[in-house]
Amino acid sequence: MSRSKALQYYIVTRILLAPLMLWTITSLVFLLLRATPGDPVDAILGPKAPQAVKEAMREQLGLAGPLWQQYLNYMGNLLRFDLGTSLTSRGQKVWDIIQSYFPATVELAIFSMAIALVVGIGVGMISASRPNTPLDAGGRLFGIITYSVPAFWVGMLLQLIFAVQLGWFPLGTRFPLTVPVPAGPTGIYTIDSLLSGNLIQFFTALHYLTLPCLTLGILISGIFERIVRVNLKQTLRSDYVEAARARGIPEFRILVAHALKNALIPVITVLGLTLASLLGGAILTEVTFSWPGLANRLYEAISLRDYPTVQGVVVFFAGIVVIASIVIDILNAYIDPRIRY
Repeated sequence: MSRSKALQYYIVTRILLAPLMLWTITSLVFLLLRATPGDPVDAILGPKAPQAVKEAMREQLGLAGPLWQQYLNYMGNLLRFDLGTSLTSRGQKVWDIIQSYFPATVELAIFSMAIALVVGIGVGMISASRPNTPLDAGGRLFGIITYSVPAFWVGMLLQLIFAVQLGWFPLGTRFPLTVPVPAGPTGIYTIDSLLSGNLIQFFTALHYLTLPCLTLGILISGIFERIVRVNLKQTLRSDYVEAARARGIPEFRILVAHALKNALIPVITVLGLTLASLLGGAILTEVTFSWPGLANRLYEAISLRDYPTVQGVVVFFAGIVVIASIVIDILNAYIDPRIRY
């Protein structure tokens, strides 16, 4: 099979597997929510509400029928891209909730990922280029600590030091209440402020972003540090690197122009999946910093047993992860033919 045919076959296979993955995830979400203790009707009306009122509410929410009927209705709505209506937001559509809260999560994820890449790749390069030295040991220690420390603990510690004690950064919001928020098509304040040419709003948005992004970015950077360090060490021992040294090429040029380029190939996979998980898994950071993102809204919906919102947001995040994994797999297959099946 030719290279182009093999790549086309791999792409088609990955795309055809996407609906199966989404169906599995959505089915698990549906079953797990209904297996958890508690009744969403009691959460809305209270346990002392009349039974007739509760039954009417269950009928209205689609919870009155047998489980298989609820499942078929749920899947039918998903096929029509109907994520339902929130139980706790006065009839607000779940799509409207996603549209309102998702830009804040995207902004937090993008800037956190930028910090993670700069710090992780930088520390990994320094550690790999100085093997068996204190710098190498420090890089390994950095990777272990950042990978294992809880995000909520680091977030609370940084808030206590830099926001409460030193007063350098604000707390509990995304933008000051006394200043008009940037208006624009994306809902991402830094981008909208740049599009409107308002640098004051841009730097204000950055000021509010700094502390949560540093928390999330530094903790994630340990993943990239470990990958870069291991792969760069292996690459620096390869034959073509030794040949470059024999030709008298400076060590820094060998490191950046020759070894690092090949050592970063595995980072592509981790980058895409980490960004996707950031969009859907930054709950602890958003809750710790009271960041008004979609992950924080999901936490509130879980606490209130808001079935439609939890299901809709989780399915939305699952779709992002599936699409990201497909794109990353295709990109890796294009770069490295050895991973095609």
